[in-house]
Amino acid sequence: MATSAILVGKDEGGSAVPDVRSNGCAETTRTWVALDVHKDSITAGILSAEGGPPEVVAFENSERALRRFARRLGDPQELAVCYEAGPCGYDLYRLLTSIGVACDIIAPSLTPVRPGDRVKTDRRDAVKLVRLYRAGELSFVCPPTPVQEGLRDLVRCRDDLRCARTAARHRIGKQLLRYGRIYREGRKTWTKQYGAWLRRQRLDDALAQAALEQMRCHLGALDAQLDAIDAQLDEVAQAEPWRAAVCALTCFRGISTLTALGLLAEVGDFHRFASARELMSFLGLTVSEYSSGQRRTRWSITKTGNRHARRLLVEAAWHYQHPPRLSVRIRAHEGVVAPEMLARAWQAQIRLHHRHRHLTGRGKPATVATIAVARELCGFLWATMTDQSLREDPPEQRRTSKEALVA
Repeated sequence: MATSAILVGKDEGGSAVPDVRSNGCAETTRTWVALDVHKDSITAGILSAEGGPPEVVAFENSERALRRFARRLGDPQELAVCYEAGPCGYDLYRLLTSIGVACDIIAPSLTPVRPGDRVKTDRRDAVKLVRLYRAGELSFVCPPTPVQEGLRDLVRCRDDLRCARTAARHRIGKQLLRYGRIYREGRKTWTKQYGAWLRRQRLDDALAQAALEQMRCHLGALDAQLDAIDAQLDEVAQAEPWRAAVCALTCFRGISTLTALGLLAEVGDFHRFASARELMSFLGLTVSEYSSGQRRTRWSITKTGNRHARRLLVEAAWHYQHPPRLSVRIRAHEGVVAPEMLARAWQAQIRLHHRHRHLTGRGKPATVATIAVARELCGFLWATMTDQSLREDPPEQRRTSKEALVA
């Protein structure tokens, strides 16, 4: 009962719409159940194949109560259960799957909502969800595996610590600025030279100096935590099941080991996307559009979907503003990965640098050009991770490595 991605349709001029297939089978399902899950309680809406009004049942959120509820409904093979993705995570999904119940996780942002509905209760939510579930009007998400979820938690923990370190640095810099301590010994801050200058600072007021020392201790603890996580992530990248995928992704310019692990943690299995367009839509890199009749209006990217993976791709796309070259890090992949992967990565360098230079030459802002490059980079990554055949350039457009380096 593995959840799989399918292509459900395309809009004219728009992007493909990604979807996730339901785990339940309409032919064998005799009872549909929708759960409104909270930390301490669960409210279930139940609909049978014979029809009639939904039955509503409330019970505590515990494994014992949930197993008792499932036994009461009869044969697990005839049940189809769904609940909305939320802070309670995927333990409920894994528990139901372990006892043979088909379970789907609903995408809350895609649930149909009536404009005039101003009353919201757990019972009404359960009844609404079970009716939509039986009618096939709900959209589902693909749950991560326990290994992927663990990696995602560690990568996001590092990102939170990075943001906390940036805030701590700002607090120290602004306090020194309030007391007229301005760093003029170099151009860049937070280098080794800046750190030595910071340690020499002594404020006249004892309380202000104590505050500065406490903030420096806090910053030092954050640096130590980040160093420990980086070391652990390096070990994870060299172990299974991530090693081969990390090597494939790091062939591309701008994608380091940390970026590769972040993409694998957020995207998961690239094969669940039927096309590169689906992956672009999942990451929110497609252009938003409002069309009616003969009028067609397009705006910025949608920014829907996974913002963590989108940020990583955009950061990697900035590297393609520079001319193509084979760095020492990329050359180290020779003999480790398939030659087709290295060839595709080199094609990406040539193509994406030309794309960035073409857009900026037409007057587009560098930020807009970088987003366009990130969208195309997403396609290159999808082709690599799904073992697509390498597309050869036409002879008149083929360029050697030396020509690309000189350009």
